[in-house]
Amino acid sequence: MRSGYLAAAIVLFAIEVLIALFVRDDFVRPYVGDVLAVALVYAGLRAITPLGVNAALAVTLAIAFAIEVAQALGLLAASGLGDNAVARVVLGGTFDWVDLAAYAIGAVIIALIERVRETRERGRA
Repeated sequence: MRSGYLAAAIVLFAIEVLIALFVRDDFVRPYVGDVLAVALVYAGLRAITPLGVNAALAVTLAIAFAIEVAQALGLLAASGLGDNAVARVVLGGTFDWVDLAAYAIGAVIIALIERVRETRERGRA
């Protein structure tokens, strides 16, 4: 287990919960929340799997895009979870093309952070 990524996932999860509980706006909750959700999934994957940066980013984006496609197809309601508040917060309820852009932005930010981190580590070696 990679403890740094686990710590990041825990912090990101706490931030996401705070946003879900207390933020009611048209920018932070829907878009910053989506960027952070990508970071949360990525950090979680890196904490518990041997995946490298590129593979973890690809899996993260696949998960995010799959959830968005499920929203477009109405799978939450079809599964009987449409009225479940927790499921709606975690999986979202409505498809939005902008969400896909937010996920991609999150992935780019993660890639940049990882590149800076790797460059710093190489400089120390």
